[in-house]
Amino acid sequence: DPTATTPPEPTATTAPEPTEEAAISETTEPIAQLEPVPGAQSPFSVPVGDPAVNASTVTFPSQGDEITAYLAQPAEPGVYPAILVCHENRGLNPHIEDVARRFAKEGYVALAIDLLSREGGTAAYDRDEVPGLLSNAEAGRHVNDFIAGYEYLQSLDSVDGERIGMTGYCFGGGITWRVAATLPELKAAVPFYGVGPDLDQVGNINAAVLGVYAELDERVNAGKDALDQALTDAGVTHQMNVYPGVNHAFHNDTGERYVEAQATQAWLDTLAWFEQYL
Repeated sequence: DPTATTPPEPTATTAPEPTEEAAISETTEPIAQLEPVPGAQSPFSVPVGDPAVNASTVTFPSQGDEITAYLAQPAEPGVYPAILVCHENRGLNPHIEDVARRFAKEGYVALAIDLLSREGGTAAYDRDEVPGLLSNAEAGRHVNDFIAGYEYLQSLDSVDGERIGMTGYCFGGGITWRVAATLPELKAAVPFYGVGPDLDQVGNINAAVLGVYAELDERVNAGKDALDQALTDAGVTHQMNVYPGVNHAFHNDTGERYVEAQATQAWLDTLAWFEQYL
């Protein structure tokens, strides 16, 4: 019976209710504008449009070219530590932009660089074309683009220029190792399942490094023990974490190898490392 659910006429006691409801709807309205990340499964995923994060595409110079990057920072004004983020061999995609926003929600300014900027940007290519394009460019070009990104972060009023770290995944983990061995000012680094630098370069690392490894990732793990020893011999602050039962790329929650429990632990370990060393 429709009359059974008809609300009572407003009285002195019921009149405030619509006003309160209206106020609530006004504060929650932005949620309707959020855009979930395609395929994201992580409980830490931050949708596009999250009001706690300001995100934009930025450009800065590197080696005579203009480089494009995704910048995510806390919406609350302030001065924050910063993280350089290096994508996998699939380029700067929605997943990596999501990772940048995750750092922003944790109180960091995050800069995810598109290493195919000179080629027109990752989005201009089919995903299967991207790995070859990235490997065609020498690793030194990628490293120098991140050094330029470091300088760009230092120019921002929202960044504490003395507290900049870096993380990267797969291909990006390897680039992270190389940046750490090239940029002595880098404070901390967390390379995810990345091939390490030449062992004779390890002594150049000043950053505190947390190496993230997957137990079943035989290719990358083949060099882990020698790298661990070289880091120890060079007096580099470091820790090598091997996450059991998972394979390469287990942190990517848009991929087939994603394992939530281990990815969650690796993310929390990453945050703890940056909290301690940045």
